[in-house]
Amino acid sequence: MFEAILERAKTMDPVNIRTWFDDLVQEEFDGGILHIGCPDAVTAQYLQDRCLSTFTQAAQNITGHLVSVQFRPISTASVVPAMVQSGVKLHPDYTFESFVVGPCNRLAHASCIAISQNPGAIYNPLFLYGNSGLGKTHLLHAVCHESLRNKAGLSVQFLSCEAFVNGFISAIEKGQLADFQNLYRSVDVLIIDDVQFLREREQSQEEFFHTFNALYNNQRQIVLTADSAPADLQALEDRLISRFKWGLVARLEAPSYETRIAIVKKKASLRGLVLPDGVAELIAEHVKSNIRELEGALTVIYATARAAQKEVSLELAKQALGYQENESAKSLSLGDIIAAVAEAFDIRITDLQSKKRSQSIALPRQVCMYLARTLTRHSLEEIGGHLGGRDHSTVLHACSKVEQMYKTEPDFRGRIDKLTSHITRGQ
Repeated sequence: MFEAILERAKTMDPVNIRTWFDDLVQEEFDGGILHIGCPDAVTAQYLQDRCLSTFTQAAQNITGHLVSVQFRPISTASVVPAMVQSGVKLHPDYTFESFVVGPCNRLAHASCIAISQNPGAIYNPLFLYGNSGLGKTHLLHAVCHESLRNKAGLSVQFLSCEAFVNGFISAIEKGQLADFQNLYRSVDVLIIDDVQFLREREQSQEEFFHTFNALYNNQRQIVLTADSAPADLQALEDRLISRFKWGLVARLEAPSYETRIAIVKKKASLRGLVLPDGVAELIAEHVKSNIRELEGALTVIYATARAAQKEVSLELAKQALGYQENESAKSLSLGDIIAAVAEAFDIRITDLQSKKRSQSIALPRQVCMYLARTLTRHSLEEIGGHLGGRDHSTVLHACSKVEQMYKTEPDFRGRIDKLTSHITRGQ
């Protein structure tokens, strides 16, 4: 009977199914309550938060009775104590094993593994930064999973900066500041997400400054994330910014085309889903900058297939994403982009492909790299190779610089938009 309930739940909720659902077991069915055993506390919490109504309905459909469902971990050696401390519920998908490594995130990934193996001894503090949806939160969860796996009884605090600030304010109001300070200054690992939330909060910055010092002086691990580099965090005290730079600062970039394909395939495999040929490539082409949007596109495709009661196919995926193939964009080459940029900036193609570094050539070359990454499927290495033999890190830096100018300089944005239109439409 339990196998039938499990299969019904999988059919009802394809978005939240995971391959480890096959490890679930029926522990007992007594008094109208179905007790389901889970591999560990993290997966039990995931099921409780996301799948309780699905399993309850599936159980009622199969048994024909009013049934309630409870999830509980099979293993007594769980991470419940650490999760109770944590302000963030750990996600079973967010592990190092499920993280796709590419040129855009290799340093951040390697540094997180290093601190998980030996907290407080290396890269302290570790400061990760990048735009939303590039994998920072995934790495933070992975650090928690791996640190707790490597050392039983490790004390970990993982919370958002907003939660830290709100907790500090509440502690002052209730006269419990000493308890608040003891909670965060005595842990083995402190992980704060979105530290830019400290901006313009002078009293909270003062508290965090002393918390940071207490942990650092006791060789306790500190991990921070933000949307920009320490030097670009405006309205933060200089002494805090200086401390953020003491350890390792690692940036996460938008994933390349090849990395996006690998991410889509990994997300599908975690759900036990099989992607027909070309679907992962289609999603990677459709979504270029945000990992969450890649997963969202995958969800849209499977939801569309389920609603239409059809198998996933390349054609169905195109319809689900509203994808209209642009033949001129599809056939774009690096040569097309280089020629268009050379004409727009009134410089020679040979100069763009040379080793010259003058500003009059460097910026157009960086624009070439940005457009090539945005409009073609070429890898970072291929793009750099066509433009003076630059390596992938140079291409990433160029793309980042152009993206920043695009966001902050209206005239430059208009020029890039016009150039992009000219290239893609052949005008």
